[in-house]
Amino acid sequence: MRYLFAALVVALGIALFALTFAMVNRTEPEAAYGVPFELTDQDGAPISEAAFRGQPTALFFGFTHCPEICPTTLYELDGWLAELGEAGERIDAYFVTIDPERDTPEVLGDYVASVTDRVRGISGDPEAVREMARGFGVYFKRVELDDGDYTMDHTASVFLLDSNGAFRKTIAYGENPETAVEKLRDLAGT
Repeated sequence: MRYLFAALVVALGIALFALTFAMVNRTEPEAAYGVPFELTDQDGAPISEAAFRGQPTALFFGFTHCPEICPTTLYELDGWLAELGEAGERIDAYFVTIDPERDTPEVLGDYVASVTDRVRGISGDPEAVREMARGFGVYFKRVELDDGDYTMDHTASVFLLDSNGAFRKTIAYGENPETAVEKLRDLAGT
């Protein structure tokens, strides 16, 4: 009986060790970044957070009336992706408006197409756009101008998401181009 008890204790210890080892070394993907959303792409087709799964993604929030940051970022992102060659083709890129009242899908499509064919525009119902932006931790604020028009303050970073939609890092506005390309090269491998 003593040997049976000892064998049972050893077997239980081995099972406990195996279970602990499996739990500690589990390799589940990180949770997707952001929030679920249902918006419209620049061609009028529905788009959701599922578009950010299955391939690495570069995501930028801005608006078409932006005087400098947005067109510069789109232009630079297009160049960085081109510089990566085949690796850059594995990255999907999106420009999400934070000014959906003016940036309809058609307006957004024309704006993005005038700079690059590598980036897709996303717009939609204004409240749904604001919910998405808040869910991604994007700062945005409407700023009234003296002439009765307005502009938008906003986060000026490109968010980099891996193929599971998990946050990897950002590219800051004005970041060193070589550093930006290396970040995208690293992203292409995820």
